[in-house]
Formats: sequence, structure tokens, C-alpha cells
Amino acid sequence: MILRTSPASPFGRKVKIAAAVLGLSERIEIVPADTTDPSDDLRVHNPLGKIPVLVTEDGTALYDSPVIVEYLDHLAGGGRLIPAGTARFEVLTLQALADGLIDAAIMQVYEVRFRPEERREPTWVDYQAQKVTRALDRLESRAGAIGDALDAGTIALACALGYLDFRFEGRWRESHPALVAWLDGFAARVPAFEKTRPN
Repeated sequence: MILRTSPASPFGRKVKIAAAVLGLSERIEIVPADTTDPSDDLRVHNPLGKIPVLVTEDGTALYDSPVIVEYLDHLAGGGRLIPAGTARFEVLTLQALADGLIDAAIMQVYEVRFRPEERREPTWVDYQAQKVTRALDRLESRAGAIGDALDAGTIALACALGYLDFRFEGRWRESHPALVAWLDGFAARVPAFEKTRPN
């Protein structure tokens, strides 16, 4: 299989950690993708030009990260990262919250990266920042309930917090001590978290 992603992508990181946890890393070749390059054949696999994309052994392209993680879980026998029954929806909801946090953080990064300063919209940036704040506050209040589970939701959450460390200098940490403790525990249990840390 081929994973099209970039080292800085938190969504690509989520897939790489999931693969490592499931023992599938050796079956996946990571091929860098440049979402800003119109000539990158990423668009052949995903017409949206977004990463990550997993090209399966039969040539099928799967995107984006929640679909890929579920596929990898299926390959590993199912029920390891996405449980059955009502627990499934708890895991998927945590994954959706963490992914949404990442999306809102990325929108703030893109506003600076792709717009000249005179065209930036502070109201838009603040709108996205408020999403991140609300998500962090909700997660902080429930950090104890998240516990030590290793599933699609907790992997996504670790990658979301890791992205805030990477792009926002870890400013979230001071006001979210329970999440800091949770992430420290996750990193200690999951070696792939450190191995996939972007530079």
C-alpha cells in the first residue's frame, strides 16, 4: 500500500500511528505529496487534492483519514481501533471533535501562509481560534473519562494536541493541565507518537 501525505500533516500522522499500533506499518510505503503543486499526481488519487490518501494493494484510493483508519482497522481484523456497539459512536465522536480541532487550527495557519498581511481577516482567524478553545475546554473537562484507551478517537486527539504543539508553540498547555497529563501518558504508551513527530 502507498500512503500519500506530508511529514507535517496531523491527519497523515494519525494514519501512521494507527498503522503502527495495528502492526501494519511494514505494508505501507510513504510517498510525499505536495498539495500546493498542481502537477502532483495526488489529484489523480483524490480529486480534492487533500492528504492523506491511501492507495490499497488493488489500486483503490481511500481518503481521508477517518476512512483510512477504519480500513486499516478492518485489515487488522476489525474492532481494535473502532469498537462495535455503542462504544463505536463514542470513539467516532471523539475522532470528529479532534479532527475538527485540527481543521480549525489549520485554517488559522493557512490564513497566514496563503494571504498577504493586508488581506488577512482577523474575524475569520478569531472564529477558528474560538473553535479550538471550545474544543480544548470540552476535552479538558472530560480528560479523565478519555482514559488509557487506544483507539481512533484517542489517536486523533493526540495528533490534534501534537499539531498545536507544532504550529502554535504549545500555548494550549498552560490552561489545560489534564490534557497535558493525558498526552504525556499517551506518548509513553505509544512509541509511534514520538517517531512521527514533525520537525
